[in-house]
Amino acid sequence: MRGAVRIAVVGGSVGGLTAALLLRELGHDVTVYERSGAELEQRGAGIGFLPASHRYLTERARIDLDSVSVSTAFIRYLDRHGAIVHEQAQPYRFSSWNTVYRSLLHCFGPDRYLLGRECVAVEQTGEAVHVHFAGGEQVECDLLVCADGIGSRARSRLLPDVGPVYAGYVAWRGLVPEAELGVGADAFTDAITYHVYANSHILVYPIPGLDGSLEPGRRLVNFVWYRNYLEGGDLDDLMTDSGGVRHEVSMPPGRPRLEHQEEMRATAAARLPPAIAAAVQAVDKPFVQVILDIEVPRMAFGRVCLLGDAAFAVRPHAAAGTAKAAADAWALAEALEREPDIESLLRAWEPGQLELGRSLLERTRRIGRRSQVDCNWTPGDPELIFGLYGPGH
Repeated sequence: MRGAVRIAVVGGSVGGLTAALLLRELGHDVTVYERSGAELEQRGAGIGFLPASHRYLTERARIDLDSVSVSTAFIRYLDRHGAIVHEQAQPYRFSSWNTVYRSLLHCFGPDRYLLGRECVAVEQTGEAVHVHFAGGEQVECDLLVCADGIGSRARSRLLPDVGPVYAGYVAWRGLVPEAELGVGADAFTDAITYHVYANSHILVYPIPGLDGSLEPGRRLVNFVWYRNYLEGGDLDDLMTDSGGVRHEVSMPPGRPRLEHQEEMRATAAARLPPAIAAAVQAVDKPFVQVILDIEVPRMAFGRVCLLGDAAFAVRPHAAAGTAKAAADAWALAEALEREPDIESLLRAWEPGQLELGRSLLERTRRIGRRSQVDCNWTPGDPELIFGLYGPGH
């Protein structure tokens, strides 16, 4: 194919924006279609900021990492009473989903970032893809990149037999301003802090404030607490809000029913180290993320591909979900630069991304099982180090 390729990216989150930016830089005609009617927001949820996650911002946008992320120097484990039982030097970076998303969106700009476009059907005819949106709008493109997340409509149409599989546990999550913890925040300023107990673990780390502030005292303390709930009645009850709405993937901040929030805080007081319990109890509006696995047998379908969580949803234990989406995008851009024929480039791109997705998913399953089922999580085990391609990589 000669000249600019017409590319539609369905899904305007971090993976979709990274793909759109890289493909546009190659000189192609790129538009992002986001089903939300407003710019996305996840209330500042924390993310591990691996090299693949920040590669575009540092290599192409020339953004200083210290302006969008918090660095920590140690991994630290506390016992029930708050004593340090293990500590090791391990540099990590953490950011917030909002900070990364806003930075990428600023780079892409609003003109070709179209909101309120819900993809409802995809057709391929000859050398074109026809994308149909709710309300009757239709666009034609040469390449369709489906980066529409864990609830991907595109995946459900391309692979109707593939869907999320519940891992057996959820992540209670929350954010509290450092200033509200007073001197208690000092426990979390230089480390990611863990506590492990029977069939559960919690981790706490600092992230930028909701306004992106990185000044100590104006940042946020973020916790992620993995807790087991039986599939069926227990999970259904947890994920049904006070209005009777059953949430499938996540429960927005403040929406868990009061009795569940009270139980969570009471369990924190009974089971967690004092500093961590104080952070959990200080959170005004906790939220819940259901831990799900998604594994696809294919990522390429003629002139259509699946990217990021639309293909593989992996457990958060490697801090690599965002990095995986970004890696898919970089590999796609590199393939398009080498091979201008769309179907050929997707065939060449697919095997490596399938292998990466399967490897990462299996590793995060192993890590989750150690904590939530087998109870053999060992502080200091190198397999527990964050990384996309392997521990520490």
